[in-house]
Amino acid sequence: MNKINITVEHLTRVEGHGNIVVNLTDGRIERIQWQVSEAPRMFESFLRGKPYYEISHITSRICGICSIGHALCSLKATEAAMGIEISEQTLLLRKLALHAENIQSHILHIGYLVAPDLFRVGSVFHLVKTHKETVLKIIKLHRLANEMSDLICGRTTHPITLIPGGFTDIPSKKQLEDLRKKLTEIIPVCDDLSQVFLENIHMLPEFSRETEYIALTGDEYALYDGVIGSTDTGKHPIESYEAITNEFVVPHSTAKFARHARESYMVGALARFNLNSDRLSPMGKICAKRFGLKPVNYNPFMNNVAQLVEIYHCIEDSIDIVDKLLEKGLKKNDNAKYTVKAGRGIGAAEVPRGILFHDYTYNESGLCTKANLVIPTNQNHNNITKDLEAFVPMLLGKQEKEIELNLEMLVRAYDPCISCSTHYLKVEFKR
Repeated sequence: MNKINITVEHLTRVEGHGNIVVNLTDGRIERIQWQVSEAPRMFESFLRGKPYYEISHITSRICGICSIGHALCSLKATEAAMGIEISEQTLLLRKLALHAENIQSHILHIGYLVAPDLFRVGSVFHLVKTHKETVLKIIKLHRLANEMSDLICGRTTHPITLIPGGFTDIPSKKQLEDLRKKLTEIIPVCDDLSQVFLENIHMLPEFSRETEYIALTGDEYALYDGVIGSTDTGKHPIESYEAITNEFVVPHSTAKFARHARESYMVGALARFNLNSDRLSPMGKICAKRFGLKPVNYNPFMNNVAQLVEIYHCIEDSIDIVDKLLEKGLKKNDNAKYTVKAGRGIGAAEVPRGILFHDYTYNESGLCTKANLVIPTNQNHNNITKDLEAFVPMLLGKQEKEIELNLEMLVRAYDPCISCSTHYLKVEFKR
C-alpha cells in the first residue's frame, strides 16, 4: 500500500499561519485541506460603540500590509452612510495612496516571497549572495513605495492623514514634483526586474482550473471605485455584496470561506486583470504582452505576473494623477463639510489581495452600532482549497518533497493575508 502524507504546518513566506494537509493512499485522495489555525480577530466587535471618526484608524490595524486600503474602504463606507461627498482633489490623492500600497505590497510579495521559489532557494537571503543587484533593485522599488505612502498618508503603515471627507495634511507642490521624478526614474528598475522574472517564469507550474473571478470593474482599471464584476454573472451593485460573497464556515478553519456562482471564486490581481485588462495603462499592457498574459487566464500562479503588470499600471497612473494635481493646483482647505447623522453605508475597494468590503451602521450620534467586514483572503480560501484538490492529482508522479513545494507555491501564488481573514470562532455552551 502506497501512502503519501504531507503536512505543512505554518506555511512560510506568507502573512499569518496556515497549514496544508494532504493524505493519499494508492493515489486515492483521502483528505486535502487548507487550514487556517490562527485565533480570530473580532474587529467587527471592536467597532461597535466607537465614533465614526475613529473607525478608519481602528480598521487600518487589521493589516500591516493593506492598512491604507482598509482605511480608504472604511472611509468610503462612513461617507456613504452620512452622505459625505469628497472633492476631486481628495479622490485623486486617495487613488495615489492606493497605488502606493499596491506597489509596496506587490513588490514585497514578488521580490521577497515568490522570487526564492523561482530560483529554488529557501529565502531571499540566499539571493543576496547569488543575485545581489536584483535584490537591491527590489529594495529600491519597495523603498519608493514606502516613501510614497509616507508622503500621502503621513506614515508607511497605518495612515494618519486620511479622515472622513478629506485629509488632515496634503503634500506640497515640491513634494509631488519630487515624487513624479522618482516614479519616472524607477521605470527602468521595473524593466530589469521584469526581465529577471521573465527569464525564470518557467519555474511556475503550468496549472489551470476554470473558476469564477470577482473584482471591481468600471470605466477605468478599477481600484478605488466601480461596481462588482464577475466573469460568470456580469455586473452587480456594491450594495449586493452579501449575495456575492455568501460567506460560510468550515470546521478546520478560523477564517470564513466564500462562494458565488460556482463552488468557489478568486479575487486579487489576476481577477482584476481578467475583468479590466483592456483599461490597463500602456506600460501595463506591454508588460502583460511580454508574459503572454491574456484574459481570461485560469492559472492561479499567473496572479504573480498580474501583480507585476499592476506595478507598471500603478506607477504610470500615479504619474498621470500627479500631473493632474499639479495642473489644477493644490488646495489646503479642500475637505468636505458634513453633518453627522444616522445611516448605513457600504464601501468597496480593491486592495492588493482583492476586493474588500466594509459595511457600517451608525446612530444619530455617529456611533457605530453594527459592522461587517469581508476580507479578500476570506474570499480566496475556498478557491485555494479547490485548486489544491485539482492540483494534487497532477503531482502524483513526483517525489514527496517536490509535491510539497508545488503545493506551497500554489498557496503563495494567492499572496494570502491569513491573519486579516480570521473572523470565526466556534463557541460551545455547556450547562
